[in-house]
Amino acid sequence: MDELDAESLVDYNEVRGVWHANAPVIKTPQLQRVNGIFEQVLASSHRDGDSLRGSVLLDSLPGLGKTTAATRFGRTFDRRQRRRYGHLTAYGSPRLPVAFIALTANMSLKNLNQKLLRFYDHPAAGRAIRAELGDLAVDCVATAETRLIILDDLHFINFNHRNGMDLSNHLKWLANEMPATFVYVGVGLSQKQFFDEGLHHSEAAYAQTSRRATRCAMAPFNIKTDGGMRAWVAMLQVFEGRIKLADAQPGCLTEQAQEILRRTQGYMVSVTNLIDRACSLAISTGAETIDSRILASVVVDNAAEDASTG
Repeated sequence: MDELDAESLVDYNEVRGVWHANAPVIKTPQLQRVNGIFEQVLASSHRDGDSLRGSVLLDSLPGLGKTTAATRFGRTFDRRQRRRYGHLTAYGSPRLPVAFIALTANMSLKNLNQKLLRFYDHPAAGRAIRAELGDLAVDCVATAETRLIILDDLHFINFNHRNGMDLSNHLKWLANEMPATFVYVGVGLSQKQFFDEGLHHSEAAYAQTSRRATRCAMAPFNIKTDGGMRAWVAMLQVFEGRIKLADAQPGCLTEQAQEILRRTQGYMVSVTNLIDRACSLAISTGAETIDSRILASVVVDNAAEDASTG
C-alpha cells in the first residue's frame, strides 16, 4: 500500500469498501435449521394432481435474515430443478422453478395477482380485469413449471381486515390451484392471526391455514451454551477470513466475541453492519485492523444501540 500513489490508494480503498459491504451468506445453525424445514415441507411437492401441498411460514423478528434464508434456499432449489429438468419445459417454455414476490403496504387481491403476472412479464398484468388475473397467474405458474413461490413481507397484510381475509382466502385458492409449494415470509405473522385467517375465538378452529402451514422461526445468536458460543465464534471467523485490512490478524473479531454480541445482540443485520463499519473506520483512520478502540467508535443501528445501552 505504501508503494501506491494517492489516486491508486483511493481506488484500492474504494474496492475494499465494496468488498466489506457485501458480506457472504454464512451457513449458521439458524440457516441450516431453516433449510432443513424447507426440505421437509418440499417433500409434499411431489404429490400428484390436486393433492394438498404443505407451505412454510418463516415468521421471526426483523434483522435475523429471513428474506436472505428464503432467497438463498430458492436459488439452490432453482439450480437443482434446472440441472435435473433443463432450462426449458417439455413444451418449450422457459422454466422458472422459483417465483419471488415482495408484497407492499395496502396490498389488495388485485395487486397480488398483478405482482405475480409481472414476475412472469405477462402482458395482461396491467389491463386484465380482476376476475381474469387469478386464472392468468395460475396459468403462468403451470406453464413455467414453477415449484416454489416465495411471498415476502406478508406482514403488510392485515388479516383482521376484510381485505386481509379476502387475501387469505385467495392465497388458499392459489395454493390449491398451483402445483407449487408456498413460502410465506414476514414479521409477527402469528400475532397478526395469519394461521387463524382473521377468524376469532371458536371460529379460529375452522381455519385451514393452521393445518396447511408449518411455522419456522429464526432466533438471534446466544452464547449461554457451549454450542452457541462455538457457533458464534465460527461465524466471526468467517468474517475474519474476508477482512482486507493490512494489519488484521486472526482473532481480531473472535477475541472481541462477547463485546460484539453485546453491541448487536446476535442479530445478523446488526453484526454485518458493525463489521462493515468497523472495516471502514479502520481504513479511514489508518488503523488497518479492528481493535477495541475501533469497535467502540462504530455506530450501530438504533435497535442494537438501545439494547446495548439500556
